[in-house]
Amino acid sequence: MDHYQQSQKNKLFKPEHGDPYLEPTPQGTAHCPQCGAVHHQGRWSWQPVVPDDAQQQLCPACRRIADDQPAGTLHLAGGFLAGHREEILGLIHSTETAEKSQHALERLLRITDQDGSLLVTTTGMHLAQRIGHALSAAYKGECDYRYAQDEYHLAVHWSRD
Repeated sequence: MDHYQQSQKNKLFKPEHGDPYLEPTPQGTAHCPQCGAVHHQGRWSWQPVVPDDAQQQLCPACRRIADDQPAGTLHLAGGFLAGHREEILGLIHSTETAEKSQHALERLLRITDQDGSLLVTTTGMHLAQRIGHALSAAYKGECDYRYAQDEYHLAVHWSRD
């Protein structure tokens, strides 16, 4: 790892509290009957074939969706949003598709229209963070990231007038 990579790694958010939805960790191989994700070797991922010995267990993302408990919340606002709503929604969905293909637990929960602004909720903090970065890179604007001190949650506020 070179000096630049190490400096970027040091800037990554390291939550004090782990994600409570990751517990209990399945012993052996598990398969989520709702989404099809497979837990193998300590990680939930997409597998083309489900092992025969896999136990049935809801993955943390499906549990968050059922409980309606997002790990990430994005609030998008500003005059720019009204004129570019469909483009921004496309960016959000393509970012989710890219993230979800590599990380089975990173998914959109819901996108809600609230008086001209958008509220986007995600099952993982990393997807919320990645969407915030994608919006800033593509459309500039102001983006603010707030990590909860006492829980596993990220709130992102993006706006552009």
